[in-house]
Amino acid sequence: MIDLDYIVKTGLELGADFIDVRYQDYYYESLVVDNGVLREATATYSSGIGVRVLVKGLMGYASTNDLSRKGMREAVESAIKLARVLGHHGMEQGLLERPVYRDRIVSHYGLNPENVDLSEKVKLLFDMYKAGRGVQGISSLIIPYGYERDHRIYVSSRGDYIDFTRRMIGVGVRAVASVEGRYEMLWTSESSVAGWEFIKSFNWLNYVAENSKLAVDAARAGHVKPGRYDIVLDNEIVGLMLHEAFGHASEADIVEAGGSVLGGRIGETVASPLVSIIDDGRVEGGVYVPYDDEGTPKLKTYTVRNGVLSSFLHSLTTARGLKASPTGNARVMSFRNTLLVRQTNTYMEPRDWEPEEMIRDMERGLYIKGKGAMGGEVNPLTGAFTFTSGPSYIVENGEPVKLVKGVMLSGIILETLKNVDAVGKDLVVKTSVFGGCGKSGQMVRVGDGGPHVRVRGFTIGGG
Repeated sequence: MIDLDYIVKTGLELGADFIDVRYQDYYYESLVVDNGVLREATATYSSGIGVRVLVKGLMGYASTNDLSRKGMREAVESAIKLARVLGHHGMEQGLLERPVYRDRIVSHYGLNPENVDLSEKVKLLFDMYKAGRGVQGISSLIIPYGYERDHRIYVSSRGDYIDFTRRMIGVGVRAVASVEGRYEMLWTSESSVAGWEFIKSFNWLNYVAENSKLAVDAARAGHVKPGRYDIVLDNEIVGLMLHEAFGHASEADIVEAGGSVLGGRIGETVASPLVSIIDDGRVEGGVYVPYDDEGTPKLKTYTVRNGVLSSFLHSLTTARGLKASPTGNARVMSFRNTLLVRQTNTYMEPRDWEPEEMIRDMERGLYIKGKGAMGGEVNPLTGAFTFTSGPSYIVENGEPVKLVKGVMLSGIILETLKNVDAVGKDLVVKTSVFGGCGKSGQMVRVGDGGPHVRVRGFTIGGG
């Protein structure tokens, strides 16, 4: 193991007032069966350190994958030089004081995927491919498998030491259906912070067949007429909407930069009193983030509590600047990157409605589903958003009666949240080993979700 204490000692000797080090040892395995051919079988490995220093209130950062003593010392020297250069042009920054933390955590897993023979993984993907192509109308089918081991150690001159390893694993389905000249593409996946036991416990053949059939049915389906509807949103689309349209606006670095519709509104009512929004690094089903990349515990943070804006998401720097408490939301993609304020798992707190009750209580409307949802656009400064859902249902007389293609959801997030009149009890949070959230060129694993939610008078755009 490399001597991280040596790096801290070297930084202090060279004049840093504060130094912290992020060590990362990262492994990613990817298999892809593309229309009956094993197109990809790769294993990616990287390791290195990132060094941050404060010199007279100015911050410098450097990274290296040279883990020799010479290489690590050069990284410290570079970080200190950069901080001193900023003395003529930079802005002073500081870190909020907090208690010292020391911990070692490994996310739970039963069977290490790295010990499973490659042939077993490949066989699963080919079996899934055959099951999916057995659905009439499927013209293209791609089955990816992903596994990630991310080991990080954080040390600081305060005395912090956090050693954390997370394993994530998952399988996806990208199905294209062709029915009478009409096409539909559906992408979905299931991932877990777990080991190979997750793969063994799931019925993947049923999964691929059901989602292939959904793609075929969606190809046959028509579009919803634009207009205003009462809508019920399922767990996945609630999570997507909260993460994209609200969660980014709650990130304190965006607030500090004047780019958030939520700026200056702590204590204001911004949603229905039924709405409480949480960012939590340890919620079941989500990505596991017990500590952030500054060694701060990832607390269960209510950004909205009973409709009232109660907190932003913070790093130690933004917490100091905005005179707030740290929330454990300083994250980096890898040792090469500088810290940003990022979400972990964003979700709405459940209430007391059954999903079926919400739909039955709605004479006419739409049941909006998240599976297969496409990307969209959001503007954190105004709260405006546009998303396209997955295949959804028209509701008549309290029953979902007709499948329709994904619908365009457009609105202002605070208006939408104020029109919530029912929140379900069925909390579901999901994450993915195949992607995450992008910001300033960095991608980190996140999760999102919630219970079913009903919104009155929502505008649906053209298909």
